[in-house]
Amino acid sequence: MLDAASKAFFHTLAGSRALKRLSSRYGFRPSGGFARRFIAGEDVGQALEATRALQASGMLITLDHLGESVSSSAEADAATRTYLSLIDRIVAAGVERNISLKLTQLGLGIDRATCLDNLRRVLDLSGPHGFFVRLDMENSPFTEVTLDIFETLWGLGYHHAGVALQSMLLRSDEDVRRVNRLGARVRLIKGAYNEPKAVAYHRKADVDTAFVRMMQALLTEGVYPALATHDVKMIEATKQFAAERGIGKDRYEFQMLYGIRRDLQTQLVADGYRMRVYVPFGREWFPYFMRRLGERPANVGFVLKGIFGER
Repeated sequence: MLDAASKAFFHTLAGSRALKRLSSRYGFRPSGGFARRFIAGEDVGQALEATRALQASGMLITLDHLGESVSSSAEADAATRTYLSLIDRIVAAGVERNISLKLTQLGLGIDRATCLDNLRRVLDLSGPHGFFVRLDMENSPFTEVTLDIFETLWGLGYHHAGVALQSMLLRSDEDVRRVNRLGARVRLIKGAYNEPKAVAYHRKADVDTAFVRMMQALLTEGVYPALATHDVKMIEATKQFAAERGIGKDRYEFQMLYGIRRDLQTQLVADGYRMRVYVPFGREWFPYFMRRLGERPANVGFVLKGIFGER
């Protein structure tokens, strides 16, 4: 396992400008670029090219412009304008109209009002064009305010939005019921943050048990849930429960990260399941990638297994 010093090391690497410049030089070189496996590109053109390839193979997609935890209103405004431009580019490209975003990217770490205003700008432009917008869930200090903002906008009629919930958090059973009561769509994930024991399960078996429990609640009481996992056991548990309850394959979908378990993604599509790929892109890919490795020890092995675990 990674200790606190090792995690801090990854976060230090994430902030290294020199290492970022070096990685940018080699990460997306024409042959052998190490970042190409997990990041769709540094610009929207590359991301759209990757998206077209995924759709041609029967996958659904959601596009995520990388960047989070901005520190000024100007940065939050710039990120918002980037998403507005992305919406226009997606419409022009004719690809699936589905995006994901983090609220700290839109200014949640600055103040709630800034974030709410910026999110409304994204939803106001995306709605008339038939987009679905997923609010990613970040670490636990942002859980309640994310759900509060989501509920506020849902009450104002922004019903083309959904939210992600993490099975590792102790509170998430109630949050599943909370979002189900709204009639909104949930992406269920295990969670990748290094959370304190007071708010989260720390044993994998407990996180898995919670995932299955919440999956069942979403399939029976929710609206078109997305089960986001690369864990074959969780996928099989979902398929079995849905089959036993007569829940059709068109009433839910699986989701996975770009470049992880591509063999499993392909097999699910071949078996008639809906499979959505989370497609991250942008120039901030290096700090994003390094922070993911540092957030939880399991992520290091997760990436390696994603590469070498394919058949």
